[in-house]
Amino acid sequence: MIINERNSRHEQVLAAACQMMTAARTAPKGKGVDIIEIALIDGDDLTRLSKKMVAMVEGHGMKFFLRDADNILQAECVILIGSQSLMQGLNCAHCGYATCAEKPQSVPCAINSIDVGIALGSACAMAADLRLDTRVLFSAGLAAQQLGFLNDCKQVFAIAVSASSKNPFFDRKPKEENNKQ
Repeated sequence: MIINERNSRHEQVLAAACQMMTAARTAPKGKGVDIIEIALIDGDDLTRLSKKMVAMVEGHGMKFFLRDADNILQAECVILIGSQSLMQGLNCAHCGYATCAEKPQSVPCAINSIDVGIALGSACAMAADLRLDTRVLFSAGLAAQQLGFLNDCKQVFAIAVSASSKNPFFDRKPKEENNKQ
């Protein structure tokens, strides 16, 4: 039997992405409380995510969303990592308020934010071990959050994943709305 890598690449990347999700799940959590949600999207959902990112530019004017929307379409898949909102009750003041009681509901608990960051780092470290190309995208995470891909998560980030001869997430050029290639 001969298996050509070009014919099995997508399945191989999805299997590796599942390992990345496991790395994110097993990453340390503040107070040992797991409030992280993780999902993988590919296919039509990548197109849906990309279109949402393009549409968001009209509302906020951040043109880098256009470049990132193109990157999403070059990815084999995207991993979403988000955090549910849960105040940890440590009164650590890392959120900018002296006590948890003073913190407004709209301000995330800093421990939640740190948990997302550690999970992202663990997933990307696994990707590096597996020699995958990745890019953490705030833009795609925000679009995924608005699409409700991770239900009620308040902080969502995306990791675009690729396995190609040239990393599509490295030499990125700005995109203009009327100059889409």
